[in-house]
Amino acid sequence: MNNSFAYWGYILTLIGGILIIVFGLLGLIGNSLGSAFSPAGHYLTGAMYSIVAIIIGGICIIGSKSVGILVWAIVLLVLGIVSGGIGGALVILGALLGLLSIFVKSQPNR
Repeated sequence: MNNSFAYWGYILTLIGGILIIVFGLLGLIGNSLGSAFSPAGHYLTGAMYSIVAIIIGGICIIGSKSVGILVWAIVLLVLGIVSGGIGGALVILGALLGLLSIFVKSQPNR
């Protein structure tokens, strides 16, 4: 990561991935504790969404180091859109900063 755009993209993506995991775990705990009176279909749907959110958060944390690479920036952008919420918004911002660091070249000193 050669420039500050990629560094701040890394920080935002890392924080967003952690928040996605935390909210996924809270959703999983909330579904398991509060689902005594809910239908089984709703319980499974909520639990599956929480598990998918935890997986997406893990991928975002792993990919945050490579936010300055074009493929990873696009993957993180899509994952941020899919996950949604405040964590997803931070991942989107981090991926956009990663894309900005790729497309904006620093001018050499003269």
